[in-house]
Amino acid sequence: MVYSVNYRRPAYVESSRSSSTSERKSLNGSLESGTSGMSRGIPDALSFDRIISGGTCPPCTTRDFMNYLIYIEHAAENLQFFLWYRDYCKRFADTPANERDLAPEWTAAQAEAANQAAQTQGAPKKVKPAVAAIFKGTDFAPGTKVTVNEKSGDPFHTPPLTPMDAETPQSIADWKSGSDEDYLTVKSTEKSVSQRAAEAFEGADLKWKPFTIQPFREEIARIISTYLVEQAPRELNISSRERIAVLHALENTTHPSAFRDVVATVEWSLRFQAHPNFIRWSICNGNRPRVIFARGLGLFGILGGFITAIVLTLSSAGRGWRALSAIGFLIGISTLIAAWKGMCVVLHGMHHRHLRPWELFAEDDGASVDFELKNASLDSVASNNSYEDQPWVVKYEKRNILRKILDREVWIQEPALRQIQDTIFLQAIGASTLLTAVCVGVFVAIPKGGYF
Repeated sequence: MVYSVNYRRPAYVESSRSSSTSERKSLNGSLESGTSGMSRGIPDALSFDRIISGGTCPPCTTRDFMNYLIYIEHAAENLQFFLWYRDYCKRFADTPANERDLAPEWTAAQAEAANQAAQTQGAPKKVKPAVAAIFKGTDFAPGTKVTVNEKSGDPFHTPPLTPMDAETPQSIADWKSGSDEDYLTVKSTEKSVSQRAAEAFEGADLKWKPFTIQPFREEIARIISTYLVEQAPRELNISSRERIAVLHALENTTHPSAFRDVVATVEWSLRFQAHPNFIRWSICNGNRPRVIFARGLGLFGILGGFITAIVLTLSSAGRGWRALSAIGFLIGISTLIAAWKGMCVVLHGMHHRHLRPWELFAEDDGASVDFELKNASLDSVASNNSYEDQPWVVKYEKRNILRKILDREVWIQEPALRQIQDTIFLQAIGASTLLTAVCVGVFVAIPKGGYF
Protein backbone atom coordinates (compact mmCIF):
# COMPACT_ATOMS: atom_id res chain seq x y z
CA MET A 1 0.00 0.00 0.00
CA VAL A 2 1.28 3.44 -0.96
CA TYR A 3 0.06 7.00 -0.61
CA SER A 4 -1.17 9.29 -3.37
CA VAL A 5 0.97 9.81 -6.46
CA ASN A 6 0.92 13.53 -5.66
CA TYR A 7 2.45 12.93 -2.23
CA ARG A 8 5.16 15.37 -1.17
CA ARG A 9 7.42 14.85 1.78
CA PRO A 10 7.31 17.56 4.50
CA ALA A 11 9.14 20.72 3.54
CA TYR A 12 12.03 21.82 5.72
CA VAL A 13 10.90 24.42 8.27
CA GLU A 14 13.40 27.03 9.40
CA SER A 15 13.73 27.55 13.13
CA SER A 16 11.88 30.65 14.32
CA ARG A 17 10.37 32.06 17.51
CA SER A 18 6.63 31.45 17.29
CA SER A 19 4.70 33.07 20.08
CA SER A 20 2.30 35.46 18.38
CA THR A 21 -1.41 35.40 19.13
CA SER A 22 -2.38 34.35 15.61
CA GLU A 23 0.00 31.39 15.69
CA ARG A 24 -1.36 30.24 19.04
CA LYS A 25 -4.88 30.43 17.66
CA SER A 26 -3.72 28.35 14.73
CA LEU A 27 -2.29 25.81 17.16
CA ASN A 28 -5.50 25.67 19.17
CA GLY A 29 -7.55 25.24 15.99
CA SER A 30 -5.30 22.44 14.80
CA LEU A 31 -5.56 20.66 18.15
CA GLU A 32 -9.33 20.95 18.17
CA SER A 33 -9.69 19.64 14.63
CA GLY A 34 -7.10 16.92 15.21
CA THR A 35 -5.08 17.85 12.14
CA SER A 36 -2.27 20.23 11.38
CA GLY A 37 -2.45 22.25 8.19
CA MET A 38 1.24 23.15 8.38
CA SER A 39 2.44 19.55 8.77
CA ARG A 40 1.61 18.48 5.22
CA GLY A 41 3.13 15.26 4.01
CA ILE A 42 2.83 13.60 7.43
CA PRO A 43 0.29 10.77 7.71
CA ASP A 44 -1.85 10.37 10.81
CA ALA A 45 0.17 7.31 11.80
CA LEU A 46 3.22 9.57 12.25
CA SER A 47 1.46 12.53 13.84
CA PHE A 48 3.08 14.43 16.68
CA ASP A 49 0.57 13.18 19.25
CA ARG A 50 1.06 9.57 18.20
CA ILE A 51 4.83 9.80 18.46
CA ILE A 52 4.68 11.42 21.90
CA SER A 53 2.14 8.87 23.15
CA GLY A 54 4.39 5.97 22.10
CA GLY A 55 2.22 4.66 19.25
CA THR A 56 5.01 4.40 16.67
CA CYS A 57 7.87 2.00 15.95
CA PRO A 58 11.56 2.69 15.27
CA PRO A 59 12.89 4.86 13.78
CA CYS A 60 9.99 7.19 14.64
CA THR A 61 9.65 6.75 18.39
CA THR A 62 9.92 9.40 21.08
CA ARG A 63 13.49 8.23 21.70
CA ASP A 64 14.35 8.72 18.02
CA PHE A 65 12.69 12.14 18.06
CA MET A 66 14.80 13.09 21.08
CA ASN A 67 18.01 11.85 19.45
CA TYR A 68 17.23 13.87 16.34
CA LEU A 69 16.75 17.04 18.39
CA ILE A 70 19.97 16.43 20.32
CA TYR A 71 22.34 15.39 17.53
CA ILE A 72 20.84 17.04 14.42
CA GLU A 73 18.83 20.15 15.35
CA HIS A 74 20.58 20.82 18.70
CA ALA A 75 17.28 21.91 20.26
CA ALA A 76 16.21 19.08 22.55
CA GLU A 77 15.25 21.37 25.43
CA ASN A 78 11.81 21.99 23.95
CA LEU A 79 10.87 18.31 23.91
CA GLN A 80 12.44 17.70 27.31
CA PHE A 81 10.45 20.55 28.84
CA PHE A 82 7.27 19.45 27.06
CA LEU A 83 7.57 15.86 28.32
CA TRP A 84 8.20 17.11 31.84
CA TYR A 85 5.17 19.40 31.67
CA ARG A 86 2.85 16.55 30.56
CA ASP A 87 4.09 14.40 33.42
CA TYR A 88 3.84 17.32 35.85
CA CYS A 89 0.18 17.91 34.93
CA LYS A 90 -0.62 14.27 35.70
CA ARG A 91 1.23 14.29 39.01
CA PHE A 92 -0.35 17.60 40.03
CA ALA A 93 -3.81 16.22 39.27
CA ASP A 94 -3.07 13.15 41.43
CA THR A 95 -2.14 15.19 44.51
CA PRO A 96 -4.73 15.47 47.32
CA ALA A 97 -7.33 18.19 46.92
CA ASN A 98 -6.21 20.05 50.04
CA GLU A 99 -2.70 20.39 48.60
CA ARG A 100 -3.96 21.45 45.16
CA ASP A 101 -6.00 24.22 46.81
CA LEU A 102 -2.75 25.76 48.04
CA ALA A 103 -1.74 26.41 44.41
CA PRO A 104 -4.67 28.13 42.69
CA GLU A 105 -5.07 28.15 38.95
CA TRP A 106 -3.39 30.99 37.04
CA THR A 107 -6.29 32.39 35.03
CA ALA A 108 -6.14 33.84 31.54
CA ALA A 109 -6.92 37.31 32.91
CA GLN A 110 -3.99 37.08 35.32
CA ALA A 111 -1.74 35.85 32.52
CA GLU A 112 -2.76 38.77 30.30
CA ALA A 113 -2.09 41.23 33.11
CA ALA A 114 1.31 39.63 33.71
CA ASN A 115 2.14 39.90 30.00
CA GLN A 116 1.27 43.58 29.96
CA ALA A 117 3.30 44.18 33.11
CA ALA A 118 6.24 42.29 31.63
CA GLN A 119 6.04 44.30 28.44
CA THR A 120 6.01 47.55 30.41
CA GLN A 121 8.79 46.36 32.70
CA GLY A 122 10.97 45.19 29.83
CA ALA A 123 10.83 48.55 28.06
CA PRO A 124 13.66 50.84 29.25
CA LYS A 125 12.74 54.24 30.54
CA LYS A 126 13.55 57.05 28.14
CA VAL A 127 15.87 59.75 29.46
CA LYS A 128 16.32 63.10 27.81
CA PRO A 129 19.72 63.47 26.12
CA ALA A 130 20.47 66.64 28.09
CA VAL A 131 19.85 64.89 31.42
CA ALA A 132 21.88 61.85 30.37
CA ALA A 133 24.82 64.10 29.44
CA ILE A 134 24.77 65.79 32.86
CA PHE A 135 24.87 62.50 34.82
CA LYS A 136 27.27 60.73 32.47
CA GLY A 137 30.09 59.03 34.39
CA THR A 138 28.31 59.24 37.75
CA ASP A 139 26.34 56.78 39.82
CA PHE A 140 23.17 58.53 38.65
CA ALA A 141 23.77 57.77 34.97
CA PRO A 142 21.05 55.72 33.24
CA GLY A 143 21.72 52.00 33.53
CA THR A 144 24.15 52.33 36.44
CA LYS A 145 23.51 49.94 39.31
CA VAL A 146 24.75 51.02 42.73
CA THR A 147 25.40 48.24 45.22
CA VAL A 148 25.03 48.72 48.94
CA ASN A 149 26.31 46.43 51.62
CA GLU A 150 23.26 44.44 52.69
CA LYS A 151 24.60 43.63 56.13
CA SER A 152 25.27 47.11 57.39
CA GLY A 153 23.12 49.20 55.04
CA ASP A 154 25.88 51.84 55.11
CA PRO A 155 27.03 52.92 51.61
CA PHE A 156 30.35 54.12 53.10
CA HIS A 157 31.06 50.81 54.81
CA THR A 158 34.29 49.15 53.66
CA PRO A 159 34.32 45.35 54.04
CA PRO A 160 37.49 43.64 55.32
CA LEU A 161 39.99 42.29 52.84
CA THR A 162 39.42 38.71 54.05
CA PRO A 163 35.80 38.52 55.16
CA MET A 164 35.16 35.76 57.67
CA ASP A 165 32.02 34.89 59.51
CA ALA A 166 31.34 32.60 62.40
CA GLU A 167 30.42 29.68 60.13
CA THR A 168 33.62 29.69 58.08
CA PRO A 169 35.78 27.47 60.31
CA GLN A 170 33.07 24.83 60.52
CA SER A 171 32.50 24.88 56.78
CA ILE A 172 36.22 24.42 56.15
CA ALA A 173 36.31 21.53 58.59
CA ASP A 174 33.33 19.91 56.89
CA TRP A 175 34.97 20.35 53.48
CA LYS A 176 38.12 18.59 54.71
CA SER A 177 36.10 15.79 56.28
CA GLY A 178 35.65 12.84 53.95
CA SER A 179 32.50 11.65 55.72
CA ASP A 180 30.67 14.90 54.92
CA GLU A 181 31.75 15.09 51.27
CA ASP A 182 28.48 13.77 49.86
CA TYR A 183 26.50 15.97 52.20
CA LEU A 184 28.34 19.07 51.03
CA THR A 185 27.85 18.09 47.40
CA VAL A 186 24.09 17.81 47.88
CA LYS A 187 23.93 21.06 49.85
CA SER A 188 25.97 22.92 47.24
CA THR A 189 23.68 21.61 44.48
CA GLU A 190 20.57 22.67 46.36
CA LYS A 191 22.16 26.04 47.05
CA SER A 192 23.05 26.58 43.40
CA VAL A 193 19.51 25.70 42.30
CA SER A 194 18.00 28.08 44.85
CA GLN A 195 20.48 30.80 43.96
CA ARG A 196 19.79 30.51 40.23
CA ALA A 197 16.05 30.59 40.83
CA ALA A 198 16.42 33.57 43.15
CA GLU A 199 18.56 35.38 40.58
CA ALA A 200 15.92 34.77 37.94
CA PHE A 201 13.22 36.32 40.12
CA GLU A 202 15.51 39.16 41.11
CA GLY A 203 16.24 39.90 37.47
CA ALA A 204 12.50 40.17 36.88
CA ASP A 205 12.09 42.43 39.95
CA LEU A 206 10.03 39.76 41.72
CA LYS A 207 10.25 38.26 45.19
CA TRP A 208 11.43 34.68 45.47
CA LYS A 209 9.43 32.46 47.84
CA PRO A 210 11.52 29.36 48.44
CA PHE A 211 9.74 28.27 51.62
CA THR A 212 6.17 28.31 50.36
CA ILE A 213 3.87 25.45 51.35
CA GLN A 214 2.59 25.03 47.81
CA PRO A 215 3.18 21.55 46.36
CA PHE A 216 6.16 20.83 44.07
CA ARG A 217 7.86 24.14 44.93
CA GLU A 218 11.33 22.56 45.05
CA GLU A 219 10.76 20.90 41.68
CA ILE A 220 9.62 24.21 40.21
CA ALA A 221 12.85 25.79 41.46
CA ARG A 222 14.86 23.15 39.61
CA ILE A 223 12.82 23.72 36.44
CA ILE A 224 13.41 27.47 36.69
CA SER A 225 17.16 27.01 37.07
CA THR A 226 17.25 24.51 34.19
CA TYR A 227 14.96 26.07 31.58
CA LEU A 228 13.99 29.64 32.46
CA VAL A 229 17.14 31.28 33.79
CA GLU A 230 19.30 33.05 31.25
CA GLN A 231 22.34 30.95 30.30
CA ALA A 232 20.67 27.91 31.89
CA PRO A 233 21.86 24.42 30.85
CA ARG A 234 18.67 23.94 28.82
CA GLU A 235 17.50 27.49 28.33
CA LEU A 236 14.28 27.72 26.34
CA ASN A 237 14.19 29.95 23.29
CA ILE A 238 11.55 32.34 24.61
CA SER A 239 11.32 36.10 24.68
CA SER A 240 12.21 38.21 27.70
CA ARG A 241 8.55 39.17 28.03
CA GLU A 242 7.49 35.52 28.21
CA ARG A 243 10.22 34.76 30.75
CA ILE A 244 9.15 37.59 33.06
CA ALA A 245 5.48 36.64 32.70
CA VAL A 246 6.01 32.99 33.61
CA LEU A 247 8.23 33.93 36.56
CA HIS A 248 5.51 36.28 37.76
CA ALA A 249 3.03 33.40 37.58
CA LEU A 250 5.37 30.99 39.38
CA GLU A 251 5.89 33.57 42.09
CA ASN A 252 2.23 33.15 43.03
CA THR A 253 1.43 29.53 42.27
CA THR A 254 2.84 26.17 41.22
CA HIS A 255 -0.29 25.25 39.27
CA PRO A 256 0.46 23.88 35.75
CA SER A 257 -1.52 26.77 34.27
CA ALA A 258 1.36 29.07 35.25
CA PHE A 259 3.29 27.63 32.27
CA ARG A 260 0.42 28.21 29.83
CA ASP A 261 2.11 30.73 27.54
CA VAL A 262 5.54 29.08 27.61
CA VAL A 263 4.07 25.67 26.85
CA ALA A 264 2.12 27.17 23.92
CA THR A 265 5.35 28.54 22.44
CA VAL A 266 7.26 25.29 23.01
CA GLU A 267 4.47 23.13 21.62
CA TRP A 268 4.14 25.33 18.53
CA SER A 269 7.83 24.91 17.84
CA LEU A 270 7.65 21.14 18.32
CA ARG A 271 4.54 20.58 16.21
CA PHE A 272 5.19 22.90 13.31
CA GLN A 273 8.98 23.04 13.11
CA ALA A 274 10.74 20.14 14.83
CA HIS A 275 8.20 17.43 14.02
CA PRO A 276 8.01 18.00 10.21
CA ASN A 277 11.80 18.21 10.04
CA PHE A 278 12.10 14.98 12.00
CA ILE A 279 9.79 13.11 9.62
CA ARG A 280 11.63 14.54 6.62
CA TRP A 281 14.93 13.40 8.13
CA SER A 282 13.57 9.93 9.01
CA ILE A 283 12.57 9.30 5.39
CA CYS A 284 16.28 9.24 4.48
CA ASN A 285 17.37 5.62 4.80
CA GLY A 286 21.09 6.19 4.24
CA ASN A 287 23.78 8.32 5.80
CA ARG A 288 25.24 11.27 3.91
CA PRO A 289 28.20 9.39 2.33
CA ARG A 290 25.83 6.67 1.10
CA VAL A 291 23.38 9.19 -0.38
CA ILE A 292 26.19 11.09 -2.14
CA PHE A 293 27.47 7.78 -3.47
CA ALA A 294 23.97 6.93 -4.75
CA ARG A 295 23.74 10.29 -6.51
CA GLY A 296 27.07 9.57 -8.17
CA LEU A 297 25.79 6.18 -9.35
CA GLY A 298 22.68 7.85 -10.75
CA LEU A 299 24.73 10.36 -12.71
CA PHE A 300 27.00 7.56 -13.91
CA GLY A 301 23.97 5.59 -15.15
CA ILE A 302 22.59 8.62 -17.01
CA LEU A 303 26.00 9.24 -18.56
CA GLY A 304 26.16 5.58 -19.61
CA GLY A 305 22.75 5.88 -21.26
CA PHE A 306 23.85 8.95 -23.23
CA ILE A 307 27.09 7.29 -24.35
CA THR A 308 25.23 4.17 -25.47
CA ALA A 309 22.63 6.17 -27.38
CA ILE A 310 25.23 8.38 -29.07
CA VAL A 311 27.43 5.45 -30.12
CA LEU A 312 24.48 3.48 -31.54
CA THR A 313 23.19 6.58 -33.33
CA LEU A 314 26.52 7.21 -35.03
CA SER A 315 26.90 3.55 -36.01
CA SER A 316 25.19 1.66 -38.83
CA ALA A 317 23.09 -0.42 -36.40
CA GLY A 318 19.32 -0.31 -36.72
CA ARG A 319 17.25 2.19 -34.76
CA GLY A 320 15.84 -0.51 -32.52
CA TRP A 321 19.23 -1.06 -30.93
CA ARG A 322 19.17 2.49 -29.57
CA ALA A 323 16.46 1.41 -27.13
CA LEU A 324 19.21 -0.34 -25.14
CA SER A 325 20.16 3.08 -23.79
CA ALA A 326 16.86 3.04 -21.88
CA ILE A 327 18.47 0.70 -19.32
CA GLY A 328 21.05 3.30 -18.32
CA PHE A 329 18.53 6.14 -18.41
CA LEU A 330 15.92 4.30 -16.35
CA ILE A 331 18.31 3.10 -13.64
CA GLY A 332 20.29 6.34 -13.51
CA ILE A 333 17.35 8.77 -13.40
CA SER A 334 15.36 6.75 -10.82
CA THR A 335 18.44 6.35 -8.61
CA LEU A 336 19.23 10.06 -8.86
CA ILE A 337 15.67 11.17 -8.02
CA ALA A 338 15.45 8.84 -5.02
CA ALA A 339 18.90 9.87 -3.80
CA TRP A 340 17.96 13.52 -4.17
CA LYS A 341 15.28 12.85 -1.56
CA GLY A 342 17.74 11.09 0.73
CA MET A 343 16.94 7.50 -0.23
CA CYS A 344 19.19 4.72 -1.47
CA VAL A 345 17.26 2.36 -3.76
CA VAL A 346 19.43 -0.60 -2.73
CA LEU A 347 18.58 -0.12 0.95
CA HIS A 348 14.95 0.52 0.04
CA GLY A 349 14.73 -2.78 -1.82
CA MET A 350 15.22 -4.52 1.55
CA HIS A 351 13.38 -1.84 3.58
CA HIS A 352 16.60 -1.26 5.48
CA ARG A 353 18.22 1.87 6.84
CA HIS A 354 21.69 2.72 8.05
CA LEU A 355 22.29 2.83 11.77
CA ARG A 356 22.83 6.35 13.05
CA PRO A 357 26.35 7.23 14.22
CA TRP A 358 25.24 7.23 17.87
CA GLU A 359 23.65 3.79 17.37
CA LEU A 360 26.65 2.15 15.72
CA PHE A 361 28.85 1.98 18.81
CA ALA A 362 26.15 1.37 21.43
CA GLU A 363 27.10 -2.29 21.80
CA ASP A 364 30.84 -1.57 21.80
CA ASP A 365 30.58 1.07 24.52
CA GLY A 366 28.53 -1.18 26.77
CA ALA A 367 24.87 -1.24 27.67
CA SER A 368 25.38 0.66 30.92
CA VAL A 369 26.97 3.67 29.20
CA ASP A 370 24.28 3.76 26.55
CA PHE A 371 21.59 3.49 29.22
CA GLU A 372 23.06 6.46 31.10
CA LEU A 373 23.21 8.60 27.96
CA LYS A 374 19.61 7.78 27.06
CA ASN A 375 18.39 8.53 30.56
CA ALA A 376 20.21 11.86 30.56
CA SER A 377 18.44 12.98 27.39
CA LEU A 378 14.99 12.23 28.82
CA ASP A 379 15.73 13.51 32.32
CA SER A 380 13.98 16.82 32.90
CA VAL A 381 16.63 18.35 35.13
CA ALA A 382 19.86 16.76 33.93
CA SER A 383 22.85 18.69 32.62
CA ASN A 384 23.04 20.34 29.21
CA ASN A 385 22.56 18.47 25.96
CA SER A 386 26.19 18.54 24.87
CA TYR A 387 27.37 15.30 23.25
CA GLU A 388 30.85 16.22 21.99
CA ASP A 389 32.49 14.19 24.74
CA GLN A 390 30.56 10.98 24.00
CA PRO A 391 32.78 8.08 22.84
CA TRP A 392 31.05 7.52 19.50
CA VAL A 393 31.94 10.99 18.18
CA VAL A 394 35.68 10.32 17.95
CA LYS A 395 35.17 6.76 16.74
CA TYR A 396 32.88 7.81 13.91
CA GLU A 397 35.22 10.58 12.78
CA LYS A 398 38.05 8.04 12.47
CA ARG A 399 35.88 5.76 10.33
CA ASN A 400 37.00 5.79 6.67
CA ILE A 401 34.62 6.81 3.89
CA LEU A 402 34.17 3.26 2.54
CA ARG A 403 33.08 1.92 5.91
CA LYS A 404 30.61 4.80 6.24
CA ILE A 405 29.11 3.95 2.85
CA LEU A 406 28.82 0.29 3.85
CA ASP A 407 27.70 0.88 7.44
CA ARG A 408 25.56 -1.63 9.28
CA GLU A 409 21.89 -1.76 8.38
CA VAL A 410 18.69 -2.45 10.27
CA TRP A 411 15.12 -3.18 9.17
CA ILE A 412 12.64 -0.28 9.28
CA GLN A 413 9.89 -1.32 11.69
CA GLU A 414 7.47 1.58 11.24
CA PRO A 415 4.88 0.64 8.53
CA ALA A 416 3.88 4.24 7.77
CA LEU A 417 7.49 5.21 7.08
CA ARG A 418 7.90 2.23 4.74
CA GLN A 419 4.77 3.34 2.86
CA ILE A 420 6.20 6.84 2.44
CA GLN A 421 9.42 5.41 1.06
CA ASP A 422 7.49 3.09 -1.27
CA THR A 423 5.57 6.09 -2.57
CA ILE A 424 8.74 8.09 -3.20
CA PHE A 425 10.31 5.09 -4.95
CA LEU A 426 7.31 4.66 -7.26
CA GLN A 427 7.35 8.39 -8.00
CA ALA A 428 11.02 8.08 -8.94
CA ILE A 429 10.28 5.11 -11.20
CA GLY A 430 7.38 6.95 -12.85
CA ALA A 431 9.36 10.13 -13.47
CA SER A 432 12.32 8.08 -14.70
CA THR A 433 10.09 6.18 -17.14
CA LEU A 434 8.73 9.38 -18.67
CA LEU A 435 12.16 11.01 -19.00
CA THR A 436 13.64 7.80 -20.39
CA ALA A 437 10.92 7.60 -23.02
CA VAL A 438 11.62 11.19 -24.07
CA CYS A 439 15.39 10.70 -24.28
CA VAL A 440 15.19 7.39 -26.15
CA GLY A 441 12.55 8.79 -28.48
CA VAL A 442 14.81 11.69 -29.41
CA PHE A 443 17.74 9.41 -30.24
CA VAL A 444 15.55 6.94 -32.14
CA ALA A 445 14.20 9.78 -34.30
CA ILE A 446 17.69 10.85 -35.38
CA PRO A 447 18.86 9.23 -38.63
CA LYS A 448 21.74 6.80 -38.28
CA GLY A 449 25.20 8.16 -38.89
CA GLY A 450 26.75 5.07 -40.48
CA TYR A 451 30.26 6.03 -39.49
CA PHE A 452 31.17 2.47 -38.46
